[in-house]
Amino acid sequence: MKRLLIIFATGVAAAACLPAAASAGTASSAAATPFTCSSISVNAPSGTTVESVTAVRQEAGTLTIQPVPPFTEVVKIPDVPAYCDVTVTLTHPGVGDHAKVRVWLPETGWTGRFQAAGGSAFAAGDYGAGLAGAIKSGYAAATTDAGVSTYLDTGWALNSDGEINTPLLKNFADRSQHEMAVVGKQVANEVYGRPVSYAYWNGCSTGGRQGYMEAQRHPDDFDGILATAPAINWDEFEVATLWPQVVMNEENTFPSPCKFNAFNEAAVKACDPLDGAPDGLIGDPATCAFDPRQLIGKSVECEGGRETITAADAAVVRKIWAGPRTPSGKKLWAGIPIGAGFDLAGTRLDENGKRVGAPFPVPDTWVSTFLKRQPSYDLSTITYAEFAKLFEQSQTEYDAIIGTDDPGLSAFRRSGGKLLTWHGQADQLIPAQGTVDYRRRVELAMGGARQVDDFYRLFLAPGVAHCAGETSTGPMPTDALGALTAWVEQGKAPQTLKAAITDSSGKTVTRELCRYPLISRSSGHGDPADAGSYYCAPVRH
Repeated sequence: MKRLLIIFATGVAAAACLPAAASAGTASSAAATPFTCSSISVNAPSGTTVESVTAVRQEAGTLTIQPVPPFTEVVKIPDVPAYCDVTVTLTHPGVGDHAKVRVWLPETGWTGRFQAAGGSAFAAGDYGAGLAGAIKSGYAAATTDAGVSTYLDTGWALNSDGEINTPLLKNFADRSQHEMAVVGKQVANEVYGRPVSYAYWNGCSTGGRQGYMEAQRHPDDFDGILATAPAINWDEFEVATLWPQVVMNEENTFPSPCKFNAFNEAAVKACDPLDGAPDGLIGDPATCAFDPRQLIGKSVECEGGRETITAADAAVVRKIWAGPRTPSGKKLWAGIPIGAGFDLAGTRLDENGKRVGAPFPVPDTWVSTFLKRQPSYDLSTITYAEFAKLFEQSQTEYDAIIGTDDPGLSAFRRSGGKLLTWHGQADQLIPAQGTVDYRRRVELAMGGARQVDDFYRLFLAPGVAHCAGETSTGPMPTDALGALTAWVEQGKAPQTLKAAITDSSGKTVTRELCRYPLISRSSGHGDPADAGSYYCAPVRH
């Protein structure tokens, strides 16, 4: 049976879940009394007003999550425990925004831990899968929509005058995550009758960026931050990842997907041996010097027949791998890692059957909407010279708002926080080199690698795509959050991260991901599919 209570007020009784025996302060006493959703008070975070609070008790069972565009599949998550679903709507007076904070509180089995779930692309928060996973593991969980919209809907970005809606951008960039942390922990504390023992952030991509922003600007919000494939350096990499489209348009050459695949396969074959193991992975893409011109004249199988790789195709791939440059040759950012997919170099056939560029939606939107202020802007007209100007414009206008690249983490270190990041080296959407560069800058700012390792560790995963996507060919971390909690709660700093993948034959391949700057190398004996056949070693230059 569900009980719904909605109250529109600030600081008055509002809906949430409060076990009748919460005052006893023990899990056993709380479990002895039926879990109910009852009224509590929600205090508005500084600078906000609470518009409304709702609470609904959800029965245990399979959770069905409806698709959010552009996704079309319904997701079903089994064995979700009974929980109270609390939604707190906040507004910033004078702004007219409505940012929803959603908190899920498991009826039984709460471990005392709190977990915040991050977003993806232009969505600030989670749509249920992350929250469900958290409460299944005994966390009280929270997320926020920041008052914006879904993954690719940025209708909120421009105001009625065609200018950037700065208050909503600030919500998305920073302040709504902090307010969610404040509200989420407040609700959990009152529901369970005792304070949260440990608070964790968990997010990938945009969620990873949000985790870094929390460490930089709100160092006391979380004890541990798991920030995977983080979209830090946002103002730079979002423009940089449009580079493959600019190259194809400027060179008037649009290789088909089968040609791009041929270049990747050849690069992996050439550079696989560099780490001493025939495992089909490039251990360190930065050391791979494969020249795509080696494939000129090669015939490849494509849909509808065979195609021959041309010198123009190879030139395009070389520029994409090399990364964005100014017309004078100055490097602006890292390119697509060698061995990663060419998603950013998407193409399509137009109505005349001619192959043209098909930009990835996120950098497409960033440039057209946030820089050009013209959502329908034709990106195919951007020249190398204009690209360089757009890169500089993005830095100038947005670094202070959403750059998330401040290396000064002293306050986070003083707070006792731990930051754990892993990034796939075959990440086709956010080059891992941007994360490596940030880590190096933190070392320069904070006394070197040893001092930084005390609170911030980075692990690189060969062959792993963005957020462990389905195109991954390398072992992926199996319990990074568990490694983080052991570090925070027991002081066990992770030396490696356990990783695994099931290969095409159904065999499980295991690996221990090495702590940056070490890389995995084969011992020269044993099963290449077994983690015990590898060791962590310095990069060979």
